[in-house]
Amino acid sequence: MSRPAGLLRQLWRSMGFRLAVHYAVLVGITMLAALAIIYLQTVGTLHQRMARQVSATAQQLAAQFEDEGVEAVKHSIARAMVDGRSTDEELLLLADAQGTPLAGNLDALPPPGADGQRYVLRDGRSVRGWIIVRALPQGHVLVVGQDLGEQEALEELIISASAAAALVAMLLLAGGIFVFRQEIERSVGAVRRTAARIAAGDLRERVRLSSGQEDEFALLERDINAMLDRIQSLMDGVRHVSDTIAHNLRTPLTRVLTRLREAGADDVPAPQRQAAIHAAIDELQELNRVFEKLLQIAEAEAGARRQRFARVALEAVVADVAELYDAVAEDLGATVRQAHEDTLPVLGDRDLLAGVVANLLDNALKYGGPGCTVELRTAWLDGQAVLTVQDDGPGVPPEALARLGERFLRLQPERPGHGLGLASVQAVVALHGGVLRYENAAPGLRVRVALPLDPR
Repeated sequence: MSRPAGLLRQLWRSMGFRLAVHYAVLVGITMLAALAIIYLQTVGTLHQRMARQVSATAQQLAAQFEDEGVEAVKHSIARAMVDGRSTDEELLLLADAQGTPLAGNLDALPPPGADGQRYVLRDGRSVRGWIIVRALPQGHVLVVGQDLGEQEALEELIISASAAAALVAMLLLAGGIFVFRQEIERSVGAVRRTAARIAAGDLRERVRLSSGQEDEFALLERDINAMLDRIQSLMDGVRHVSDTIAHNLRTPLTRVLTRLREAGADDVPAPQRQAAIHAAIDELQELNRVFEKLLQIAEAEAGARRQRFARVALEAVVADVAELYDAVAEDLGATVRQAHEDTLPVLGDRDLLAGVVANLLDNALKYGGPGCTVELRTAWLDGQAVLTVQDDGPGVPPEALARLGERFLRLQPERPGHGLGLASVQAVVALHGGVLRYENAAPGLRVRVALPLDPR
């Protein structure tokens, strides 16, 4: 394969080059069609005007012959030859029955045939003209026409100008193809290079945004960066989960293994063996609950349940969950207060939202302590449905606020739990397109969940 052919084949693999070529072809066809229309309209108009003028002159002279005779026509033709109006273009001839010229500037009658374009003899030269031949009384013949030389020169000028315009347009199109391909390559190439670096393992890479532009490529770059941010967040979560699982589950698994080994010894009394087996079963059930919680978080982060979303009244969900926790609050001597300002319809999964409220209320009762007061409020704020859960307990140290929601984070390890409740809340709120915020209420902790209202 020759070098130019190989280069052309390589260029043709570029989508930008193909689009530019297709665009150039369409523009070229449009331009040629426009030039053709202009040419045909111009030349056609000239032909029509010339044909009408020749036909009118022929009719006028034929009528004059019938009314005034041959001498009057000869006089009119002689006067037309010297009046200075299109004298060089007019073709006139009056001949008798034998074909002898009586007046005019043609040397002889044209060959027999239909009217139209043909060559005639004028002053010893063959010229191309548009003529009309009329038979007159007494065998006379009248020839009226117009020399097409000047019109042909005008047609050639139009063709030359069109060809020059086409050449300039083609050069501009060729330059446009290059610029168009370079522009697409600049935008798409940045995405490709970033994707290559990410494929090589550097998840921190992002597409460089086009400054000062709001075109389709700029929007695509932002969407890709948002997608990469989400992928990195999920990957960081996976790494964190892997590390924490390895760290936090090793101890209970070791305890289970130790107890089972003790229970498997031959000299272990039956009651001790049963106790070891039951303890191992409890440990395994607890681990099973941990894995179920992790799977729920993973499912929420993956968005697998988004297709089940429906219109849900947030204040009704909060009221139902609070009613379920009345007995728990009563056992702790705690008080749960509710305040609902408006009807707040949101688009979501009722069970998942109930789980969010339950987790937040359970944490507030657990860490607020006996006799605490927990307030549940729902309100409309800046076009969002906002749920606020606030207790009057000891609260959270300021340095720990930013870490709330991390998997397996337990600020008070002596209390029962796995440190996955707030992580689950965070995943579900993100699934619903909401925002979760933690604030010190002094005293206590205030948790705000802002969810978008259902627009329907």
